[in-house]
Amino acid sequence: MRFEHLIEINSPDPVFGAAMPPFTRAQLWRGLMQRVKAPQRFPNGPEGCDWHEPAAGVIARTLRFGPHTLTDRVQLDAEESLVFTPEAHGETAPIRLTIRIEEPQPRQMVLRFIYEALAEQTQEEAYYNDYRHSAWLHNDRDMVITLREWLETGQLNPLSS
Repeated sequence: MRFEHLIEINSPDPVFGAAMPPFTRAQLWRGLMQRVKAPQRFPNGPEGCDWHEPAAGVIARTLRFGPHTLTDRVQLDAEESLVFTPEAHGETAPIRLTIRIEEPQPRQMVLRFIYEALAEQTQEEAYYNDYRHSAWLHNDRDMVITLREWLETGQLNPLSS
């Protein structure tokens, strides 16, 4: 199973650009790092997240959803991409998420989201893929809405020294 979608962050169209302040790549990256280190700040995020950096460019996390936990590793390619790889959990095929920042043309920036099953899915799991795709798209749109709110309130600007 593979599901991919794009969400436009900055538009090259001057009408849309005037309506929404554009992100810099650094601001967008700071927001994406919040999804890694503080996912509880986002709609439908976990109740908590413990993380550590076992190696440069790798974050190991434990996410808490009530009595359930999910453990994953996030591979970071600074200001380029994030790859979330969950540990296997029960008999369900783990799904890897890759988020890439792309600039297809001047003044345009998009996020590419790629969801990939890391093992063969059962027939029952495959049955739910359309529901998963819809939920992932909705969740990723909500994340971008949250990042836009943070951009407008200055929360994605560098800390002043």
